[in-house]
Amino acid sequence: MPTHADARPLQARDDAAKATVRGRSVEHGKSASATRVRRVLPTADIDDAPHAGAASVWRKIRATRRLLGVLVWSIIGCTTQTILVRLRGPSKIWFARFFWRTTCRLIGLEIRIEGALAGTIRDRAAVARGERPVIFVANHSSWLDIPAIGSVLPTVFVAKDEVGRWPIMGTISRLGRTIFVSRQRNNTGRELSEMTNRLADGDNLILFPEGTSSDGGRVLPFLSSFFAIAKPGRLDARALQTTDAIPAVPPVVIQPVSVVYDRLEGLPVSRSRRSVFSWYGDMDLAPHVWKFCQWRNTRATVILHPPLYPDAFRTRKALANEAWRVISDGAADLRHR
Repeated sequence: MPTHADARPLQARDDAAKATVRGRSVEHGKSASATRVRRVLPTADIDDAPHAGAASVWRKIRATRRLLGVLVWSIIGCTTQTILVRLRGPSKIWFARFFWRTTCRLIGLEIRIEGALAGTIRDRAAVARGERPVIFVANHSSWLDIPAIGSVLPTVFVAKDEVGRWPIMGTISRLGRTIFVSRQRNNTGRELSEMTNRLADGDNLILFPEGTSSDGGRVLPFLSSFFAIAKPGRLDARALQTTDAIPAVPPVVIQPVSVVYDRLEGLPVSRSRRSVFSWYGDMDLAPHVWKFCQWRNTRATVILHPPLYPDAFRTRKALANEAWRVISDGAADLRHR
């Protein structure tokens, strides 16, 4: 026998069913929202970690310890290198690599290497016998490129003259036998002369042909003028003639190098995280160093590409374009991997 409830009009039962469905939908919506919030919060914690609560305190302690460690190590390293640069032999070059390798460990930067060096340390006699010094060319996105590359390559840096005026870094650069260039046309002969002498002595050089640092998202076009030492033109030869007598520019090998900062706290570096590593534009150096040192662990991958021979290219522009293509493709491939 039907009950009173069963005797309710069909419309009323439909309304109740719809209300029930709507109620479940609302509850489900709240649950989904809560789930979404719970999924977002960990990311927000990671993003804001350097600035929030107890995590911020520990990160600042970590950064302070690292910077003090670098300062002490720099004093030890500069004292040692001051002695080594006065001695003959490759000890000053080996120690420079050891110095930067230790600096990377102190700031929590792991270096991963792909590929092989096109050449190693040699002396003037080896160059005279026909061995080719190496000019490394690399993309440039940060002050971190100096310790990252310096820990891997047996090379002398070529840097803007303003780097020589930086505190601490300027002293380290001079003791590392860095060649400072002003990029003013009236100094071209002197700068080419110094680089030629270094190559004739067996030193390798490292150049950043972009001419400036970038945001790390792409490699800027290379300036062909940076390749003048590898493939001198008529104007370069004329500039060299105005300087004191120097040996002829020895034949060299160009090795393209891609540098990508690809790990932060063990995770791949997303586009929004590149600013942790990249230092460019009007960014101040000290705040960037301070923030970087707060992160627990980071990683850079250095890709050593097969060498290029300047004689195989008709023009300096063609050589610059090919080096850019190799480095740009290598960096893009690594980022996508």
